[in-house]
Amino acid sequence: MKSPQELTARLAQQWHSADWRERQLLGGGAAWPLTLSIGQPDTAVFLGNAATLRSHLQQWREVEQHGLGHVQWQERRYRGSSDAISVPTHWQLSKPSQYVAALRHFKAPGHAQVKSDYARLSTLIAAVERPGFQRLLVRRLVQWRDTQTEAVIATAHIALQVEPGCAQGKPLRALSVQGSDSKFFERHAGLLVALLDERFDGEASRQGLAGFLGALQEDDHWLLVAPLGPGLLPFTRLRVRASELLTTPLPASRILLVENERSLHQLPQPVADTIAVLGAGLNLGWLAAAWLQERHVAYWGDLDTWGLRMLATARSHLPHLQALLMDLATFTVHQSLAVAEPVHALNTATGTWTPEESALDAHLRAQDKGRLEQEFVPTDAVHRAVCAWADRD
Repeated sequence: MKSPQELTARLAQQWHSADWRERQLLGGGAAWPLTLSIGQPDTAVFLGNAATLRSHLQQWREVEQHGLGHVQWQERRYRGSSDAISVPTHWQLSKPSQYVAALRHFKAPGHAQVKSDYARLSTLIAAVERPGFQRLLVRRLVQWRDTQTEAVIATAHIALQVEPGCAQGKPLRALSVQGSDSKFFERHAGLLVALLDERFDGEASRQGLAGFLGALQEDDHWLLVAPLGPGLLPFTRLRVRASELLTTPLPASRILLVENERSLHQLPQPVADTIAVLGAGLNLGWLAAAWLQERHVAYWGDLDTWGLRMLATARSHLPHLQALLMDLATFTVHQSLAVAEPVHALNTATGTWTPEESALDAHLRAQDKGRLEQEFVPTDAVHRAVCAWADRD
């Protein structure tokens, strides 16, 4: 048989499980009441420890007297007794607030933190309507515990307002969104990225907040620069801030833009008079640099709706830019290597696409597996495409 203190200690421990919190706070009517087995006193207790039995029965009567849920009782006849006695068998808590009240009443370990978490979650769930955001806030308490409730709500609302590339090359501190100030994105970057990841299938983490929003963040967005031909730079590769490339030309007539850094090993060498710039993601505002207008520029990104969106953004700065390996023929040949794209990019940056690219975007959206990531394109196909572009130019 278990006392109220024992069961509330177990309930307090369950609060630390993200799965349990999600099920009990977001599971709807099916999650409650929560029924706990008390267990019945055995004959040895009845015969040999009457004081313990009386205390046990009294504790469970007081649970109901204090409004801490419903206790189910059952008549039981013990050996050696002529009369049946009523013993508690199950404890039912009808709603989350009753659960929290029970933890507080019996001073379960960590009850003060549970009370605080629950009170704030009640406010957050009411104010944040998107189910995916609610789920994230319920599961990831440490993501927002040290942030004021009003700021968490504001961050969730801003996560619904911003779109990929919306900064259009401006620094994050200059991005004006209702409910934010110049330091907002810096203070709440971790939570904002988590919320955007829920909305856009992890793209904000993959690209970084500045890159995802298309912002020029001078203090931390670095690009990988790799010469593909000899004698262009004194290094085989180096990192350069995006802001510096706005004003500092690279010493090559051909610039190859590559969405992801991890594709560096797929690029051919040597390719005369060619420098690759890798890892920009959606941070493409630096492509407005005047010196790039005089270069032959090619772009190679993931063959999915996000890659096509980045292509459109890049071409909005450089209308003469040429896409490599981002066509229906490439996707069709390597379709067996494609994976699912759970969340598609918003179709809001299509003005620079060719008719073939528009058709490709529609085709990819219709596929169960419509994402061909760069690193899965065979190296020999990449070599052929890059060398053919360099020979033409």
